[in-house]
Amino acid sequence: MTVTATSTPPPAAPKVAGGKGGRNRLSFPVILLIIAGALLALSAVRAITGAQDITSAGQVSAALSLAVPIGLAGLGGLWAERAGVVNIGLEGMMILGTFFGAWAGWQTSPWIGVLAGVLGGMFGGLLHALATVTFGVDHIISGIAINILAVGVTTYFAKLWFNSGEAAQKGGSPKQSPPAEGITSVTVPGVSDWLASIEKHHWFFVSDLAGVLGGLITNLSLLTIVAAVLFVLTFLVLWKTAFGLRLRSCGENPVAAESLGVNVYTYKYIAVIVSGGMAGLGGAFLSLVTSHIYNEGQTAGRGYIGLAAMIFGNWRPGGLAMGAGLFGFSDSLQLRNGGESVHALLLLLVVVLAGLAMWKFYRKSFIPAVVSGVIAALVLVWYLTTDTVPNEFVTATPYVVTLLVLSLSAQRLRMPKADGMRYRKGQGA
Repeated sequence: MTVTATSTPPPAAPKVAGGKGGRNRLSFPVILLIIAGALLALSAVRAITGAQDITSAGQVSAALSLAVPIGLAGLGGLWAERAGVVNIGLEGMMILGTFFGAWAGWQTSPWIGVLAGVLGGMFGGLLHALATVTFGVDHIISGIAINILAVGVTTYFAKLWFNSGEAAQKGGSPKQSPPAEGITSVTVPGVSDWLASIEKHHWFFVSDLAGVLGGLITNLSLLTIVAAVLFVLTFLVLWKTAFGLRLRSCGENPVAAESLGVNVYTYKYIAVIVSGGMAGLGGAFLSLVTSHIYNEGQTAGRGYIGLAAMIFGNWRPGGLAMGAGLFGFSDSLQLRNGGESVHALLLLLVVVLAGLAMWKFYRKSFIPAVVSGVIAALVLVWYLTTDTVPNEFVTATPYVVTLLVLSLSAQRLRMPKADGMRYRKGQGA
């Protein structure tokens, strides 16, 4: 009797939140309504407080440039965690990207620097995959080790490469690299000037919309466009291809995936190495676009904030992009009249917390309702009794926003079922 060989079908798509019996995913029209509502709220705050910078083109442009590295780090975390590997080492991979991107960028060209930054991050991802996938090291421990290792390696090589010879003559030091050439930026001619003229009138909502659109099309780095394309490609690859289905199955149920012929180790390795490359690209963006130099400590925790943005986005690219934009906006406040802008946004925070308190009270969650109401009252008193906020608080704003957003969104989050779990080949046998 002969046995006919058949091809092994890909594993069935795991049931995730948003299907029947789960929470509904946000559709594109709903996302647009949320964005419009947020802009409407910011317009009202601007009109009431007179803080014109919060929706200006310059503010939005700065927010975008700060959101890109956060978003790329979060995108790296999404790739790894969708395959079941927690990547706390994103910060270290970003550090490698900043260093090697600047090192190659000042010697050759910025685009070669971008490639070097990606390769540096991929090397960190390879180490993380080797430790977690092959040797079964705890994911958190491995990630922290990579963060520490990245700091040590870059500090050593910065002293070795940037503190002598031609590098020192061109401005290098033990803590920074010589400056590299900038990556080309583009502006939509005509449209940018037209939007700027509308913004100057300070019309309610219309001028705010013009400011936001103007910030998105004025002095836009080509690397920012590359980052936007990577978000789209990530969605298409992970959710619209058989490869992405198999990769996500490794993060949901690796035993079932292996039983259907998926090489779980291979997919985890690919995901974590790509994760490192994304984080390295975010680091290269910091050193080649934001500042044009490597500077010790310039990542400033953005790898962790990127991880928070990924969690806020419920492990999906669209939500991640919104989270990165929010954190980038909060980070950019310190660049333009930060004290005045943050003080104005306290009024918006009062409204959000008061609305949350009423919602919790309606849902009969009395303790959270009372806590939200009390905090809203305290923030209102702070707003009414001051004209600005201290610079120290402005600097801490992105981290405060990170904690606040995660605490408010925690109940709707759903991580991949096997995320962070050790997996050994054949364990389901």
